[in-house]
Amino acid sequence: MRMMKEEIEEQTREEELLSFPQTQQQSKLVVVGYALTSKKTKSFLQPKLEGLARNKGILFVAIDQNRPLSDQGPFDIVLHKLTGKEWRQILEEYRQTHPEVTVLDPPYAIQHLHNRQSMLQCVADMNLSNSYGKVDVPRQLVIERDASSIPDVVLKAGLTLPLVAKPLVADGSAKSHELSLAYDQYSLKKLEPPLVLQEFVNHGVLFKVYIVGEAIKVVRRFSLPDVTKQDLSTSAGVFRFPRVSCAAASADDADLDPCVAELPPRPLLERLAKELRRQLGLRLFNLDIIREHGTRDQFYVIDINYFPGYGKMPEYEHIFTDFLLSLTQSRYKKKSC
Repeated sequence: MRMMKEEIEEQTREEELLSFPQTQQQSKLVVVGYALTSKKTKSFLQPKLEGLARNKGILFVAIDQNRPLSDQGPFDIVLHKLTGKEWRQILEEYRQTHPEVTVLDPPYAIQHLHNRQSMLQCVADMNLSNSYGKVDVPRQLVIERDASSIPDVVLKAGLTLPLVAKPLVADGSAKSHELSLAYDQYSLKKLEPPLVLQEFVNHGVLFKVYIVGEAIKVVRRFSLPDVTKQDLSTSAGVFRFPRVSCAAASADDADLDPCVAELPPRPLLERLAKELRRQLGLRLFNLDIIREHGTRDQFYVIDINYFPGYGKMPEYEHIFTDFLLSLTQSRYKKKSC
């Protein structure tokens, strides 16, 4: 049965190759093996992307997780977003034995973003400030256990209410994207460690900054409402929210105050993206950035996600296929040198 399955897969792949225009068959095809969840495959590998990729000589091939990775391919690029220690080990071994293949991205680098404490540390250490603005992270505190001690710990740390509570582990699951807003000291005891507490910064709009290699695309999303002094004096308890940045509607076409809607300066984002690509060792990620209400140039990075929902990014098909081609072209140039 297994031999029959492999023969069918090989025949299917041969048919896909024959379906490419003859000029592309003669030139080098870029074969991208992908290992994604079914949900990710559906959102990312949309017909428009596959069609454009085919026209550009790019073939997407599903990786069979039930077969040794080294027995599949050959691939030029491996694209993945799966979790688990076993998969990370498989990919690391594959990278060692197949240095000619570009793995997007290295598993050890992705792990850095799975912990919200370490996730934003590189932004904080960067201390990015220039004529275009200042980028920082909200003051935050890690609580690993004992919810009853949270009020005292927060008081000693000098954090200001309200506080945003996020799970410490950011593994891409639905639970890891849930957040809560705690308005008073007493309600802090209702939170469930391990978690990260961030000071809430009034901002109005969330900027999702998508990064694909050196390409940057920014979209606006509605976010949590601002909290006034009156809200703080009249509200109490913990308010739980779903995955805000995904559930929220696009704010790109909304009638917003120009001061709120103005995108972060391009040179500032380019500098930030360049530094993060270097420090994180990643090429596929996005940043959730906010501008502090009442300022024009004070920005905060509140989250970083690996291989985000690119299907929601305008023109992602062109940006992503150009990126894949650039990877293989740069590799060929290195070989010829």
